[in-house]
Amino acid sequence: MLTSDRRGWNSKDRQEVDMQQPEINTFRPRMRVLNEEQAWAIHHAALEILEKTGFVMEHPQVKRMLLNAGCRLDEEARLLMPARLVEDALKSAPRQITLYDQQGRRAMPLVNGNFYFGTGSDTIFTIDLETGERRRTVLQDTANFARLVDGLDNMDFSMSMGNPADAPIEEIYVHVFAEMVKSSTKPICFIADSGKDITKIYDIACLVAGGEEALAQRPFILNYSEAISPLRFPENVMEKLVFCARKQIPICLPSGCNAGGGGPVTLAGAMALGIAENLVGLTIHQLTNRGAPFLFAPNVSVLDMRHTVISYGCTEWSLTQAALADMRDMIYHLPIWAFAGATDAKTVDAQAGAEGMLSIITSMLSRCNFIHDVGYIESGHTSSLEMLTLADELVAMSRYFIDGLRIDDDTLALDVIDRVARGGSSGAIFLNDKHTFSNFKTALFHPELCDRSRFEHWEANGSKQMRQHCNQKARRIISDHQVIPKSEAVLNGIDVILGYQMELRN
Repeated sequence: MLTSDRRGWNSKDRQEVDMQQPEINTFRPRMRVLNEEQAWAIHHAALEILEKTGFVMEHPQVKRMLLNAGCRLDEEARLLMPARLVEDALKSAPRQITLYDQQGRRAMPLVNGNFYFGTGSDTIFTIDLETGERRRTVLQDTANFARLVDGLDNMDFSMSMGNPADAPIEEIYVHVFAEMVKSSTKPICFIADSGKDITKIYDIACLVAGGEEALAQRPFILNYSEAISPLRFPENVMEKLVFCARKQIPICLPSGCNAGGGGPVTLAGAMALGIAENLVGLTIHQLTNRGAPFLFAPNVSVLDMRHTVISYGCTEWSLTQAALADMRDMIYHLPIWAFAGATDAKTVDAQAGAEGMLSIITSMLSRCNFIHDVGYIESGHTSSLEMLTLADELVAMSRYFIDGLRIDDDTLALDVIDRVARGGSSGAIFLNDKHTFSNFKTALFHPELCDRSRFEHWEANGSKQMRQHCNQKARRIISDHQVIPKSEAVLNGIDVILGYQMELRN
């Protein structure tokens, strides 16, 4: 006998409807730490800093441009910037920046919730893979890091990871850029000192891309520069900013602000200062060339009050960059710069893993876009190929989490459950079901470095710690990974720019 409910459906109708699974969109987990009221309060504080406290501009042409645009000088010769200039700059800056690899292939669309990871720059020391010693960096280390990035699946761009002792100090950034170009095909984030060396770096990039127009159409480079907190803009920093604006080179200008050192010890105040400094850079950039690509990049870590170091493993930095990502979504709508995968630990140990994972998963959950400093240890003083290799796996683990749960007929697997449950008397289990064989490689995460083996197997294989696994993988990639080589014409052109004799290289 069929019974009907109040909608007029009988039990058979309900059974057929219940058997049809609706199409369900996959929800990807996301984190927010600010509400709109808080975000706007910090933004308005940043504007007030620019209008009332102002800033020091050491580049005379840029200073004159700002005065002509509507800034004014106070009695201490500080420039005061009206909010309307910031608002105009925010309107003209592009909402998306796309970076390409060195072969001109689309690699990193910096927009919405896309996130990409890469290394850092300017370390003085590195951990030698062979000896384990902490030593000064050399040019070969920059090449090794670029090659490792090129061979790691979850790293998207390179930075130099060192100031090598064997490069001429006045052109150190030109030499490390050349090493990255030779050792990787992925995008590059580069440092320069002034308008002089950035011109040479740009010339190398044009060689690789096939000319100025080709580089403008498919940029594989992004410049990193910094103001000096609080609210000082040196002439050499402005030279680079103006150069990048004119040449359409994507650039970020993070604040040098850190809570308790370059800025107020309170995170909200440090964020307001960092945003104010970043908005000065954005405004100058857009006044120079409206529509040129600019990455939103306030940068708020903390000065550790016990050891007076800028902390790379602190919880506060992860919190402030998540808050800045919220402000991007609510107010600025520009791609955002961030950090992750770094630690204050001195070696790849439990502290390194914990601090690295905190920054990686939170940068993903808050949808930061361009995420650098992967592979730093010792508070950014030392680079570690082992830490970079570990972080690559931590990024892979986090990506799996961020992808969320796919819910559909195949993943619910009702037919599989029915088949195995009914075949229980014959010894059927899910392990040997065809559904498991078809899906286990993609349905589950399979770590490469994390050891899940039984104790006896682990012991029989040398009782290796995580650092040893990372060391072996890094050495294998550096030794075996084949980077797509540059042409002889490009290599010879680089030598000319570096001032080498071609016979010397050959």
